[in-house]
Amino acid sequence: MKSRKLWLLVLLAALVAAYFAFDLGRFLSLAYVKGAQADFAALYGERPWLVAGLYFAAYVAVTALSLPGAAVMTLLGGAVFGLLVGTVLVSFASSIGATLAMLVSRYVLRDTVKSKFGARLADIDKGVEREGAFYLFTLRLVPIFPFFVINLLMGLTKMKAAAFYWVSQLGMLAGTLVYVNAGTQLAKIESLAGIVSPGLLASFVLLGIFPLIAKKIVDAVKARRVYAKWAHKKPKSYDRNMVVIGAGAAGLVTSYIAAAVKAKVTLVESHKMGGDCLNYGCVPSKALIKTATLVRQMRHSADYGVAKASFEFDFAQVMERVAGIVRAVEPHDSVERYTGLGVDVQIGTAKIVDPWHVQITKDDGSTSVLSTRCIVVATGARPFVPPLPSIEEVGYRTSDTLWDLRELPRRLVVLGGGPIGCELAQAFARLGAQVTQIEMLPRIIIREDEEVSASAQQALQDDGVTVLTGHKALRCGVDEGAAGGKWIEVEAGGSTRRIAFDLLLCAVGRVARLQGFGLEELGIPTQRTVVTDEYLQTIYPNILAAGDVAGPFQFTHTAAHQAWYAAVNGLFGTFRRFKADYSVIPWATFIDPEVARVGLNEQEAKENGIAYEVTRYGIDDLDRAIADSAAHGWVKVLTVPGKDRILGVTIVGVHAGDLLAEYVLAMKHGLGLNKILGTIHTYPTLAEANKYAAGEWKRAHAPQGLLRWVEKFHAWRRG
Repeated sequence: MKSRKLWLLVLLAALVAAYFAFDLGRFLSLAYVKGAQADFAALYGERPWLVAGLYFAAYVAVTALSLPGAAVMTLLGGAVFGLLVGTVLVSFASSIGATLAMLVSRYVLRDTVKSKFGARLADIDKGVEREGAFYLFTLRLVPIFPFFVINLLMGLTKMKAAAFYWVSQLGMLAGTLVYVNAGTQLAKIESLAGIVSPGLLASFVLLGIFPLIAKKIVDAVKARRVYAKWAHKKPKSYDRNMVVIGAGAAGLVTSYIAAAVKAKVTLVESHKMGGDCLNYGCVPSKALIKTATLVRQMRHSADYGVAKASFEFDFAQVMERVAGIVRAVEPHDSVERYTGLGVDVQIGTAKIVDPWHVQITKDDGSTSVLSTRCIVVATGARPFVPPLPSIEEVGYRTSDTLWDLRELPRRLVVLGGGPIGCELAQAFARLGAQVTQIEMLPRIIIREDEEVSASAQQALQDDGVTVLTGHKALRCGVDEGAAGGKWIEVEAGGSTRRIAFDLLLCAVGRVARLQGFGLEELGIPTQRTVVTDEYLQTIYPNILAAGDVAGPFQFTHTAAHQAWYAAVNGLFGTFRRFKADYSVIPWATFIDPEVARVGLNEQEAKENGIAYEVTRYGIDDLDRAIADSAAHGWVKVLTVPGKDRILGVTIVGVHAGDLLAEYVLAMKHGLGLNKILGTIHTYPTLAEANKYAAGEWKRAHAPQGLLRWVEKFHAWRRG
């Protein structure tokens, strides 16, 4: 394949070189064409098919090779063949030549560009798949944009050749007509610049803008159509600018932003302010992990020079501390705080009754209806419970229902090997439970690199967790009698076994809360999440979704990130909309050692065919980590080959989630490893690991040839 590309490049280069070497461009000058017009016309009169065929082939060749002269050839077509025949010949020849140029660009350049800019190219391909034909048509209408550049650039995308051809033929038709028509008056033309007057050029620009205006009109028509059945419900005035359903991270931040820009906003929550993160997820789980980590450190006090440390704890007291932590954070998300920020907070169940009205049902059964210009659905997600036979009979807990537990289970089965399952499995094992973790896939935290999964599994096993990967849960049951107990049956490698437990914890993922909010009645499409466009709008532009219910990520910080787009697009989308940006999304799994990542890891880069270099720094070499008896883990940075631009970072180690922030900042603002290397980091801190990782990259890319000359220079200076 590479040899074919090389030969094609050589052939193309030879043809282009011959064009300039033999000064073939003189035949495509305006002066030459005007002088030879009569001869061409006479020859065409004698042998019309031959002349038309040769002209067509030459035009295709000039366009395919992106040579200058297409404009003059178009004029010649009008002069020799007339308006009708000339337009037909030029239209098809230019479209075929442009398509050939696009295909050559794709064949020769796309793989190279993809290897260096794979992630960005993937985003462009998605845009081209959605609206590429529309934007190509717009560009073809405006002769300001060099057509040969458009041909080459579109070759780097996944646009289908047939679509490119027909869109090009239609889009270039207006310009072709202008030039061919001018060619019919060739004798009067003094320069190419005279063909396209400022007025005509302005007309082309307006013609190019027209599709954009037309698209706006089409969008308006679509919106009108989707709103048609509700038109009689549309109020003349509104009680609110915005109603937000759900007071989790997305809902809280959306309503706060709306209030900050002086919109009248109502936030409706059916249960607890703060959503899953405060009440069932991030806050209580990290409080539990902190206690479990302390217990582990005391059990291994010899690692810190303390021969023996005695302690005792009461699990109920541990869980009361967790509850106390939640209560301490609650004021940050409270009704009182958000009311003080200017948000109208109502506790009740919200249902969208039409695109502009939300019904709120309170606990006492009373209802009220608010009219609003826009609605944001931020209803979050709930734990998924697999439909295993008899799972209801044995009883189970989830990350939502775990926190009222006051007795440590002797035998705990954790179903699921994702971040939630791993965090809770390790925490309970450190607190003294006998934990078995069951994962159907071949490894835990499957989205990470294999070495990361292996490190996590080893860490859990070191804390006493029995990790069963590649095991599929089949059913649950209860044995009667004195020796009876609860069990779960699993299958692996064709054989089955039963695992006894006192408590089953389901942690196999979360599903969006979609039912009961009026989405079905309005016909708003839902799949695993609410279906939205890149602006977070549903089929009704004034109804948006954000957070876990919208996807594609189920992180608190992503929900808060989406909230800005939901608020701004909901309130000001009539004038300006913003596409939600997911280019730099960090996340962390808070086991010990922590796993944190932003951007690509190796397995994703390989899956997407993205070329990369790996720079690795072992935290076991870091002074502060050694001093803290935490000298384990690594920083792994993926960069563009030969450059310091960061594609992704994975950190395994103590406080990895905190250490990752520097790389998130760097990637967001286009800073490379050289900038990190040139930043002063306090000694001794864990953050120095980032600088040393940058140093490893720099060392690997040191200019060896220059250094050899510098070495000779220093030897010369010594005499």
